[in-house]
Amino acid sequence: MPSYELALVLRQLPRPELISVIRRTAEAILDKGGIIRKLENLGTRALPHKVSEHGVVHRVGTHFTIAFDTAPTQISDLKEEFGRDIDIVRRYIFKVEEPEEHKCTLHEEMLPPAYRKDVQELIATAQRKQKPKYNYNSGLDYYPFQK
Repeated sequence: MPSYELALVLRQLPRPELISVIRRTAEAILDKGGIIRKLENLGTRALPHKVSEHGVVHRVGTHFTIAFDTAPTQISDLKEEFGRDIDIVRRYIFKVEEPEEHKCTLHEEMLPPAYRKDVQELIATAQRKQKPKYNYNSGLDYYPFQK
């Protein structure tokens, strides 16, 4: 199952209600067959601009991130369910990509640029794309508009 990260902005709530909202969102993920990997509270902060959601204007929000794994087919159901929750002001689900593994050695990095393999590949690509230069006719009898 792919990994996802859910960024939540909740309306300003007292602690017991905040816990119930987080429990509802976590249960929704678990009901859809997901696995919660990490839950992080980023605190209560003023929003960068006023946000109108469910007919109420919000200026302050509590931010949470939830890392979870679930099937890709369940993401649209989760978005719909979180969209109906009146305590959630904003919700964003991001797919977490695995970082690519880069192989590099100090010896290759210490070579002058002209001897590096990646620079040589760039030079070869540029030489393949060179267009032939225009051959100017320098003869006096040359007239380009003649039929």
